[in-house]
Amino acid sequence: MAQACPARRCLTRDEDESAVVGFWRDSHRTEKTILQYLHWVRRFERYCRGSDRSERGRLTRDEVEDFARQYRGPRMRRCAPRRVTRPARSALFAWSYALKMLGRPVPEWQMAPATAAIRPLVGEYVAYRKRYRGVAARTLIRDMKTAEEFLATLRSGGRAVTRVRVSDIDRFVAQLALRMCPRTVGSTCSSLRAFLRFLHSTGRLHHDLAGVVAAPRVRHIDHPPPVLAWSDVRRLLREAQGDSPGARRNYAILLLMATYGLGAAEVVALRLDDIDWATTVLKVRRPKTGATITLPLLPVVARVIVSYLRRGRPRQARTRALFVSSPLPHRAMSTSAIRFLVRQHARAAGISVPVSGHMLRHSHATRQIDAGANPKVVGDILGHRRPASTSVYIRVAWRRLRGVGLPVPA
Repeated sequence: MAQACPARRCLTRDEDESAVVGFWRDSHRTEKTILQYLHWVRRFERYCRGSDRSERGRLTRDEVEDFARQYRGPRMRRCAPRRVTRPARSALFAWSYALKMLGRPVPEWQMAPATAAIRPLVGEYVAYRKRYRGVAARTLIRDMKTAEEFLATLRSGGRAVTRVRVSDIDRFVAQLALRMCPRTVGSTCSSLRAFLRFLHSTGRLHHDLAGVVAAPRVRHIDHPPPVLAWSDVRRLLREAQGDSPGARRNYAILLLMATYGLGAAEVVALRLDDIDWATTVLKVRRPKTGATITLPLLPVVARVIVSYLRRGRPRQARTRALFVSSPLPHRAMSTSAIRFLVRQHARAAGISVPVSGHMLRHSHATRQIDAGANPKVVGDILGHRRPASTSVYIRVAWRRLRGVGLPVPA
């Protein structure tokens, strides 16, 4: 009976390893990556031998960091540098995550970070903005940051929040101008006005000082949106095509951005439930307003999304987000990841100008205006509330401008 226990443990470990390898394959890990993962898992097992805890009991981020710092290769006289042990962290996290998803008992990889405490006044301000203004989550983040910075400025000057003066506001705006561009200063001043109105409406300030916030004047006409020629957009899309899972995902993202003028935040917000295959429509949520717009699911876009869902999206993804990251765990993609892949494929396509994610949105709007689309319809698709936001694209629709140009008098 005593001799059967080691064999049972070995059999369990082999079965778990086979299950984990299958999990990794379903997550589109290559065979080379899987071999590297297993290589570091076995090194970690040897490192944990002789310990009072099992290898899985030590499978936490802190223990893995200790292992990586102390690791020495077979021909190394000193501890390996970080560039050598960096793959160990990825491999052991992938091992821990796969075991957890397969229902095996493993400790938490990392303790949840402590949430930063906010001031009671800022918390009351956020609740006020949510209840009476209905602002978006991204705007609330900016409002909280502005309120915290303004209160810190008052505190550094020895001023109570109930005794704010115009000089305090001017000093705060002047400090912003030293480290921000005029457009960012203007948006921060708008958030500061909202905070001052809150202080006045709650009786903390006797006078409404929102009107004395002097922000720099920013004229949209001074900076027309940068756009790409449609031939460059098509070249970018051709470069992104491929048969790998990552290429299928990236091509679907870029095609949605170029076809519908979606921004990075709108692509990130797409979920599997937003595609109605029966009625062939696509529901898009605007990040700023939270409004939902229904767009027709064009056949070419539908085919690309189906190709991604069948052969590109990992089956092990637990999120309902449409586009997920390649590394484990498969979380919803971030806006920074979207912007990075746009720049990456633009460089690979040989586009000389710096390309951002919003340039595809600008290019789509300009092309629609150039083709004779109604600016009101284009503005509704883009989620613009004011006609002035759409009129900026008319100035860069060069073909239409040439058609209405007047002859130069002799």
